[in-house]
Amino acid sequence: MRPSRALCAIALLLSGCGFHLEGHTPLPPVLKATYVQAQDPRSDFVQSLRKAMLISGAHLTDDKPSATAIVSIGKDEVTRRVLSVSAANRPTEYEVTYTVQFSVEAGATTLLANQEVASTRSYSFDERLLLAKEHEEAVLREAMAKDLADIVMRRLARL
Repeated sequence: MRPSRALCAIALLLSGCGFHLEGHTPLPPVLKATYVQAQDPRSDFVQSLRKAMLISGAHLTDDKPSATAIVSIGKDEVTRRVLSVSAANRPTEYEVTYTVQFSVEAGATTLLANQEVASTRSYSFDERLLLAKEHEEAVLREAMAKDLADIVMRRLARL
């Protein structure tokens, strides 16, 4: 078998099994012109979701009446709590939880009722490395937002 035929055979097998590139989640036609409604359109989650939708071929519109579907983000919050403290009663470990609540409507039809997804991560804390630890928390928040956007995209793809 020549190399070009082998590559074609592999591509054919992969397409037959449902394989698609990472980050590219095929969306149903009803989501092709989507309006994303959020209280904070600049949050890490909303930005990750918008990017994932664009990669998947959706056209994001700023005109709500002309949208074929509306993705409403009802809750988009990050909470932090102390997991452990030192003998001097100083925090040594934090837990960060990113929670998102969303729903999807197309006209008067609710395609997806309110759903809540959350991601939790923990990290060690040392006040002597305050700037580095603040940066670490910001990186964790961005990673959790991307993970949550991926979860939401998989749920949108099943509509």
